[in-house]
Amino acid sequence: MTSQYAEHPAMFRNNPLGFILAVILVPVAIGILILMFWYLKCKSTRLEINDNEIILEQGLLSKERTELNISGIRSVKIKQSLFNRLFGVGTLSIYTAGDSPEIQAHGMPRPEVFRDLVKAHQSDPA
Repeated sequence: MTSQYAEHPAMFRNNPLGFILAVILVPVAIGILILMFWYLKCKSTRLEINDNEIILEQGLLSKERTELNISGIRSVKIKQSLFNRLFGVGTLSIYTAGDSPEIQAHGMPRPEVFRDLVKAHQSDPA
């Protein structure tokens, strides 16, 4: 099982103004807490595309794992603000049968690459 896309949400690129504000607050000690919480939240989330499935793992101590077969995916929606577009991150929403997304991952780097990989897997008959 080879992973073609395996990413954690980006910290700085996802919210550069919030990151700068947290760094400014480091001397007050609250900035360190904000950055530590934010870092752990980002590192405890991982979105991955394997051969035939998409896997979203979330959680540090207790884990939640969502697996979707690529053939069952109806659409992939990318939402990006101006800053998100400048820094190459976005929110990925993956839809199967319903009107609400099965998977929603915020702050993911290279969202276009993810969407293109899903499309390539869907068009590949193997």
